[in-house]
Amino acid sequence: MKGVGMGTRLNDWCNLLHNHSSRRFGKHASVSLVLMLGLWAGGCTLNATQPQANSGSEAEATAANQPVDEQQDEQPLILTTFTVIADMAQNVAGDKAVVRSIVKPGFEIHGYEPTPSDLATAQQADLILDNGLNLERWADRFYNSLPRVPRVTLSEGVQPVAISEDAYQGKPNPHAWMSPQNALIYVENIRKALTELDPANAETYQANAETYSQQIKAIDQKLRNAIAAVPPEKRYMVSCEGAFSYLARDYGLKEVYLWAVNSEQQATPRQVERVINTVKTNQIPAVFCESTVNNEAQKQVAQATGAKFGGVFYVDSLSPDGTAPTYLKLLEHNVTTLIQGLQGS
Repeated sequence: MKGVGMGTRLNDWCNLLHNHSSRRFGKHASVSLVLMLGLWAGGCTLNATQPQANSGSEAEATAANQPVDEQQDEQPLILTTFTVIADMAQNVAGDKAVVRSIVKPGFEIHGYEPTPSDLATAQQADLILDNGLNLERWADRFYNSLPRVPRVTLSEGVQPVAISEDAYQGKPNPHAWMSPQNALIYVENIRKALTELDPANAETYQANAETYSQQIKAIDQKLRNAIAAVPPEKRYMVSCEGAFSYLARDYGLKEVYLWAVNSEQQATPRQVERVINTVKTNQIPAVFCESTVNNEAQKQVAQATGAKFGGVFYVDSLSPDGTAPTYLKLLEHNVTTLIQGLQGS
């Protein structure tokens, strides 16, 4: 998504205006979207015989964000900012609502650039669920175009952990969902939001939330038992991004990372040197990286220290394959990968 030029973006808006002006919108669409797109497109000339092509990644996102089909037209459309909370919301909603994520599996959320089709989908939404804690740095501008769509921040009620270094020092670490204990707060906030939106199905949302919360508690206990089997002096979690502060706090892990929050830049020599020294001093057997960022710097750490590169963790995105397709599988995969790395298996 990064690096899309203004010309490409303008062409996308022109195409979207043409496509939507030639057909009837669904139940949630409004004339305001057409007017807004027309104003944005400005002097664009709509020519049905010469459509502009999307770039590859943007075309994929556009296809994934098509309006809700007619069979789902009467159900509430719940839009989430990224895939992890979409999975949580779907577990609570069950078959009573349609849940979609703006950021698709495998995409990095911090610097995401919403597409015209993201905005078109959001215009149809009954509710938007986001994480907050400065995770969706692009969201304020996006929300300015959605004054009539209510939204709920799921981290409300979480006790934030502050980032301890770099440019974000003192700000809340946004990855609160990585703690199963915090996930229970997310689930309750989802239940409340869906109940307020759709009180007729309040009992279903309550039952689904209780069932899902029990599953989260069960995986929490399973992970605690697994980590407890690792000697305390070996409980290091070395990652690229400092995304595991809440998990480290809950499970008694020592967190080491290259950078505090994902950015488009590579790790600096100073960051790499700091982690190399920590890994050497503490004889940490394995280092890891996240699925949505470049892992070359962490492999450099492994090479310089003799540690094993133990694999990837999933944090900001569910996997597009079967590795971490749900939030619970994501947690289980991360801890299994961590323990296998620390045990040298």
